[in-house]
Amino acid sequence: MEFFTYFYKDEIERYFFQKPQTFTKYSNRELLSYGLGATLYMPATRPNIHQDILSKKHEGLTSLVIDLEDAVGDNEVYKAEALLISELLKLYEEVNKGFLSYGDLPLMFIRIRSLEQLKRVTEQLEDATKLLTGVVLPKFSAENGEELLEVIRKIHSEEHPFYAMPILESASVIQKETRMEELMKIKQLLDLYKDHILNVRIGATDFCGLYGIRRSADTTVYEIAVLRDCISDIINVFQRFDSPYVVSGPVWEYFSTKKRMLKPQLRQTPFRERYGDEGLKWRAKLIDENMDGLFREILMDIANGLTGKTIIHPSHIKIVQALNVVSYEEYIDAINIVKAATGEIGVMKSKFANKMNEIKPHYFWAKKILLKSQLYGVLHEQFTNIDLIKKEVYV
Repeated sequence: MEFFTYFYKDEIERYFFQKPQTFTKYSNRELLSYGLGATLYMPATRPNIHQDILSKKHEGLTSLVIDLEDAVGDNEVYKAEALLISELLKLYEEVNKGFLSYGDLPLMFIRIRSLEQLKRVTEQLEDATKLLTGVVLPKFSAENGEELLEVIRKIHSEEHPFYAMPILESASVIQKETRMEELMKIKQLLDLYKDHILNVRIGATDFCGLYGIRRSADTTVYEIAVLRDCISDIINVFQRFDSPYVVSGPVWEYFSTKKRMLKPQLRQTPFRERYGDEGLKWRAKLIDENMDGLFREILMDIANGLTGKTIIHPSHIKIVQALNVVSYEEYIDAINIVKAATGEIGVMKSKFANKMNEIKPHYFWAKKILLKSQLYGVLHEQFTNIDLIKKEVYV
């Protein structure tokens, strides 16, 4: 698996100072936790999932979640389970025929409803469970989490890793009077199983639902006050310098074109300065397709230290991945900070003469940038993330 496989080789050479590296479910967990990119959710009731994977239907897809929870009606659960098992067994058969290897597969997860369902599905899949990178655990809590994580620990092996991705989306997490106590209990539980935790995910839709809120395509999660405060506390607990967890951005649920109610959120200046009138034209295309809110929310995710994003439409894949590529300036600053962390100096001027790099305060940031750069790559100095989006999405 590799980001930007839809670019030609000469385009990779043109845009990237450091090329994206390949990765699989067998990669080092710390590195792999940064590699989910745009994680596409699809309902388990969807037919021909194995054919979509074999044919690489969704260009650029590196991770997907087959959903047995909210995307499946309560009356369809057993039908969805049967279809999921059938599809994965068909895919397993194709892998065994040698048409592709485990390393060629996107990172695949199933989102389960309960401990009983997890046991039931994995027992029926038997060896086909090896296709999966792990499971997504919705409405994860300190109360229900330990038994789930214990089952995952037993499935996991060095030969075939199997990870958990808990979703924080319950009332006890977002309600202010219980939030910090619950988050600390969850953190303490995850610490016991940290080698089996790939990502911590944020269930923005469920959180909003508890308050009767649904954000529009013009509104990012950071503009919903109760959600912003909760995300802030999740970051505070799980992304401290001594924490081993990567937190990913919450779902973006819009993809259809509708008449706009609010002023577009994408500033004209970066597009005009980079591409002139042509830049303003494809900025307008982003806006017409309700992509400007997604664009802005991803930038806010990154600014808040989140990596990757849950998506529900393949048109989002390339935007999420392009915006997560590391810039040349970030990379050089990170390299120099790590190199200088010998105790001999405390601060130095950036090579770009536009900032001061303080070794101790910026060291943790630098380490994260270097991990991210291995998977997403590093742009040449003359290019920006906008260039990647324009090249492949809005030409």
